[in-house]
Amino acid sequence: MRPARHLAGCALVVALLPACLGGPDDAAQTTPGAARSAGKSDRFLTHDSHLHLTNYVQKGPPMRDFVELMGKKVGRAAIFGIPLQQTWSYRVSGDFAPTYYLQSDAPLYYYSFTDAYIATQYLSLPPHQRARLDPMITGFNPADMYAADHIRRVLETFPGVFSGIGEFTIHKEFVSSKVAGVTASITDPALDRILDLAGEVGLVVLIHCDIDVPFAADGAEPVYARQIRALFERHPKTTIIWAHLGVGRVVQPIDHYAVVLERVMKEPRLRHVHFDISWAETAKYVLASEHVTQRAAGLINAFPDRFLYGSDEVSPTDEKKYFGTYAKYEPLWRRLTPEARQKVLKGNYERLFDQARRKVRAWERAHVAAAAR
Repeated sequence: MRPARHLAGCALVVALLPACLGGPDDAAQTTPGAARSAGKSDRFLTHDSHLHLTNYVQKGPPMRDFVELMGKKVGRAAIFGIPLQQTWSYRVSGDFAPTYYLQSDAPLYYYSFTDAYIATQYLSLPPHQRARLDPMITGFNPADMYAADHIRRVLETFPGVFSGIGEFTIHKEFVSSKVAGVTASITDPALDRILDLAGEVGLVVLIHCDIDVPFAADGAEPVYARQIRALFERHPKTTIIWAHLGVGRVVQPIDHYAVVLERVMKEPRLRHVHFDISWAETAKYVLASEHVTQRAAGLINAFPDRFLYGSDEVSPTDEKKYFGTYAKYEPLWRRLTPEARQKVLKGNYERLFDQARRKVRAWERAHVAAAAR
């Protein structure tokens, strides 16, 4: 028999759940109305589908300061930390304290506390600021079969906070080989468990996976193209955003990359897959030439429901730097139809994340209360 004190504690958790999950006076959690009032406005230039509040040593501005940085230009942002911590090994770099993964040969390791940090920062905000943010769970190891349990535990601990998972990494140039432990893989059953849970809960999935290896041979099929397509096909009920169109610093688009993307767009089984064009490196490829930019604009105009803009800035504090990628894309914005531009910059974000808020809150009402009891 449980002690009376323990039963009282459970009763208190159950009693508080409606408030945790958002009541009619909590503008951050009423959906989709509050999201529309906070972010769906012509006065905003864009929403941001890809924002890291912290860097590779878990440093970053207070979330309140970031909302101020958004100002009247960015309506809403999907916000998260970085799941990997760069080790400061005195044996490797002495007194030099690396803050970026390319600054040290010491390994990276998964830093699960990032999710609690993001949640507590979010919950410290007033409701009108919370309504502009969609926190994401990212502090899990995608090669661990228990990763899905971590995600579920975070939802149960912080109901009313998270809308998705990511950005998390499977294959990433210069990063994957530095992560301590087993290397993540597209074919790992642990990843399938993660995407299964996301589909069940309604979480948006923001996944980074390069389509190819660095310095691949010309003309060769991208190493991971078939694997990631198969992954997407295995999870038709999960809303997926493929970060950066699958490219990297040196993982460049193949000559017929637009054709590859177009095939994905046209495949009925992959309608749940979307693409963010975040990161200055992605913009570099899209704007490489007049022909390439026009080809990219044509693809987006043909499939305007499938693309989202994101900054991919890390711990931003400077307005000019934060809006740098948006400004770089100006030649692309000019070539989009009004409908496509509106969807890429705001409409698709609102559609995907409003739906996620609604589904995740419903899942929490059903499951968090049961777990507390």
